[in-house]
Amino acid sequence: MSSKIPTTGTRTTLDPTVSAFLQKFPNLHLGGRGDFHDERAHHLKVFGIHNVPKDKIHPIHKVEHTAVSGPYGTIPIRVLYPSSGQQYRENKTAGALIYFHGGGYTVGSVDEFENGLRLLAEESGVQVYAVEYRLAPEHSYPVQLDEYDAVIDALQGEFGKARGVHHVLGGGDSAGGNMTAAVTLRRKDNNKKPLAAQILFYPEARVPFDTPAAVENNTGYYLECNGIFSFADHYLPRGTPPSDRYISPGMQSVDKLKALPPATVYTSGFDPLRDVGVEYASKLERAGNKVIWRHYPAMTHGWLQMTAWSQAALDAVREVAKDVHVLAYSQ
Repeated sequence: MSSKIPTTGTRTTLDPTVSAFLQKFPNLHLGGRGDFHDERAHHLKVFGIHNVPKDKIHPIHKVEHTAVSGPYGTIPIRVLYPSSGQQYRENKTAGALIYFHGGGYTVGSVDEFENGLRLLAEESGVQVYAVEYRLAPEHSYPVQLDEYDAVIDALQGEFGKARGVHHVLGGGDSAGGNMTAAVTLRRKDNNKKPLAAQILFYPEARVPFDTPAAVENNTGYYLECNGIFSFADHYLPRGTPPSDRYISPGMQSVDKLKALPPATVYTSGFDPLRDVGVEYASKLERAGNKVIWRHYPAMTHGWLQMTAWSQAALDAVREVAKDVHVLAYSQ
């Protein structure tokens, strides 16, 4: 089956608001040369919602701090309830988006993603369940996918019913997009109830060592391409090859990607992961799945976290929210 989606992306001129953000925080790198513990601390200082300028914090109706039991212990979850979703919640028809954040499986926390996810929740009318999953290298594959499964099962069961949830979507950015694609495949293979949709922000569909984007965007645009290899080393146990179906969904043949939930894939021009995301969207479409692909040629990796500093990031998240609303309420 042919695809209208290409296999590589393009870039234009870096958006000026994103460029200003990178200049404001010149030492902020994902996958830099320093110790990953320092990256964790630095990201929290920049993106943590407690450090975002107060007038740039997006409003939300209610935030619930809760948890579910998982195979490795308690899994903390931050639930963002939008004002725009109250009627759906009361009618027991609410959409819920489980969100696994990016950061190379190694860096990041819900604190750093809450602000952008608040905007996504209010603009879409969908409840967002941001998961504080266990990070690598302290915890490697398949711990994170097992925790993802536990949260899906909870939301598809009584935990979700108590919150008025009817449709459960999965989403994530970068490594979180990888894990969303992987858990979607694994649930199909294990004959488990599928997600209603998969929302993939600039996903690491596979390691991007052989793409034009890895050359064009190798360094200087927040995500350091060569640092992706160290993140992969953190995540993969010895003996698990990078080509594994649940490690690199983007390396799978088209015939192995059939009958999956609808997907939205968002890619950025100035991102070393650009082409593996575009390629995966194309493969999903060729496999006969419903796919929405949106490309932002002037953006870098990580724009979900940049809404306090970039109008272009705000506009992109609002566009994503429209897609999420349709997937949650119009199927």
